[in-house]
Amino acid sequence: MRRLGAIVLALLLAASLAGPAGAKDPRWVFYTKDRTHYTSPWFKGAHRIMVPFGCTRAPYYSPDPRCEHDHGFHHGLDVAMPCGTPLYAAVRVRVMPNDSLGPAYGDNPVLLRNRKKHFDLVIGHTRKVYVQEGDMVAKGTMFARANDRGAPDGCHLHFEQRAVGGDLASAVWPRPLLRLTPPDAS
Repeated sequence: MRRLGAIVLALLLAASLAGPAGAKDPRWVFYTKDRTHYTSPWFKGAHRIMVPFGCTRAPYYSPDPRCEHDHGFHHGLDVAMPCGTPLYAAVRVRVMPNDSLGPAYGDNPVLLRNRKKHFDLVIGHTRKVYVQEGDMVAKGTMFARANDRGAPDGCHLHFEQRAVGGDLASAVWPRPLLRLTPPDAS
């Protein structure tokens, strides 16, 4: 009985340290006026955009000639979410080698490809990845969880859509691919 009590106490303590599922990370900084919480078939829950695609005042990017006021250019979309948030394949994808991705994506980024729909999707700042290079991942499969590795501003995911086999220069606005939807939208 004493051992059971200790186990229950340990589980309660672990749950309290993890915080509630919708807990806000005190390190989050939002570089957008958009306060909408979006859902997506790519992740669980509804979450806010931290750094939008394109010109941004976020301090992590060097000034870019495409942007005014010495702002930098963000090639993806950062979505704030608690660490451990599950990620799902919204369509069938193949896991590609991630060795071409630098440290800005964290130490365990995922590179997914769908040739039929003509995209590569880079997902940065993942914690645990349940798939391996070469795997074909079926639609609806949980393949990773969110983390804060390589992210100075707390737990979030970086989504970057590229051309198949493309590099950073081929990045395009990823919002249509992510199918971001306000929770109350029909």
